[in-house]
Amino acid sequence: MVQRPNVVAVGTIVWLGSEVMFFAGLFAIYFTLRSTSPALWATEAGTLNIPYALTNTIILVSSSFTCQFGVFAAERMQARATGWKPSQWGTVEWFFLTYALGAIFVSGQVLEYATLVSEGISLNSDAYGSAFFLTTGFHGLHVTGGLIAFLLVIGRIFAVKTMGHREATSAIVVSYYWHFVDVVWIGLFLVIYVLK
Repeated sequence: MVQRPNVVAVGTIVWLGSEVMFFAGLFAIYFTLRSTSPALWATEAGTLNIPYALTNTIILVSSSFTCQFGVFAAERMQARATGWKPSQWGTVEWFFLTYALGAIFVSGQVLEYATLVSEGISLNSDAYGSAFFLTTGFHGLHVTGGLIAFLLVIGRIFAVKTMGHREATSAIVVSYYWHFVDVVWIGLFLVIYVLK
């Protein structure tokens, strides 16, 4: 019998390809604006709280690990925990933890935005503000979309008596998206906060 790839997984990967192009455009905007205003970037980038952003980045990256543990549980068809130890957790527990970490990341970004706006950096303040808020803002919207997807998958798992192939596939494709969002953030963090 011929083993065909999962249509949902292939569709998700193709869609993520279009998302790569979207973020490539955002990176191009950022680098173009940066190259036209190097003095502005030198001044404004100095206001960023890099240790805070690094902590927020570690929180998001750690959520990729918890997400993957949820996928491992889904591949075992283990919907829920069989005990209190994390090694006994199912997809639901791992995805709730991933959701919590993602929500902390988004809340951290909102707090950073509020701080920057209070310091005079906003979407319409200058080229730096526009580039910063556009790139990180669209990423934040993608993270929020991922959080909604986690809730939908958790709800889907709760809606069935026993976890099946469809629920496992849902968990796996949401993990593709979540890992993609995390990798994009690592790129954004390096470009915005680290690259001088």
